[in-house]
Amino acid sequence: MMTEDEQYMRRCLQLAQNGRQNAKPNPMVGAVIVAPSPTPRIIGEGYHVRCGQGHAEVNAFASVCPEDESLLRESTMYVSLEPCSHYGKTPPCADLIIRKGIRRVVVGCIDEYAEVQGRGIQKLRDAGIYVTVGVLEEECRELNRRFFIFHRFHRPYIILKWAQTANGFIDNNEHALAISSPFTQMLSHRLRAEEDAILVGRITDEREHPQLTVRHWFGPDPKRLIIDRQHPLNLESLYDHNIQSLIVEGGRKTLESFLTQNLWDEIRIETSTITVNGGTRAPKLPPNIRLRDLHHYANNSIAVYTNTSL
Repeated sequence: MMTEDEQYMRRCLQLAQNGRQNAKPNPMVGAVIVAPSPTPRIIGEGYHVRCGQGHAEVNAFASVCPEDESLLRESTMYVSLEPCSHYGKTPPCADLIIRKGIRRVVVGCIDEYAEVQGRGIQKLRDAGIYVTVGVLEEECRELNRRFFIFHRFHRPYIILKWAQTANGFIDNNEHALAISSPFTQMLSHRLRAEEDAILVGRITDEREHPQLTVRHWFGPDPKRLIIDRQHPLNLESLYDHNIQSLIVEGGRKTLESFLTQNLWDEIRIETSTITVNGGTRAPKLPPNIRLRDLHHYANNSIAVYTNTSL
């Protein structure tokens, strides 16, 4: 059974996901303000809508009705990510919380971004505000795993993705093979709309001429990248251009080059019930994996693995 803090943090996570498309390269954050009397009730909530605009805490305060302003000094603010303490495109949220007189703040997880890293929490505590940290921490971290990987390793969050037959081939005797169903193809295009860039190798590009667009979904096309030995991938350049996430949909050699270097955070494998009598074998899964999700869609299934060594 969830505690009261967990219930309100769950609402923060729901709100935060509304910023999935437009908050980038900032993290997705949700905030909820709860007044304690006569019975606990939400008097304000918000999320980070768009990079450069108000953060979740700012929007939550802005949503409070004038008649409820007097309740702020008795209220608790829930926020899925540590409030910022530095001046960026917007003023520090920690300072705003202090000015509003909030009694208690519940934080989902600490912000690993170099300009924050616990400073927001410390600033709140120094101002006499009671702070609880780590409510639904794993889920709050999972929501912004791309943001955290990007700032921790100075590279994009890397998703290796392929489709394979039931007997483990990614093509039919080196000829392109349609493995995805219309529905799972739509899911693939939704993923593309959510990520910043997509990469294939030169051979895949020349043989299959993939469009790498989101034509079966709605949203922006990811940046299209092609690599080969003469044009290797420069992760530092992607970091400098604020590309936080990268889908790798290349052939076996391209995928294995990332696996060999342990340059991956997530693996997505779609498996069909169809079989072929030969072709290119799918890459072997590394030992440092954990199955995070497994979903079945008619004759196809999609498994999602995470890297346990990072």
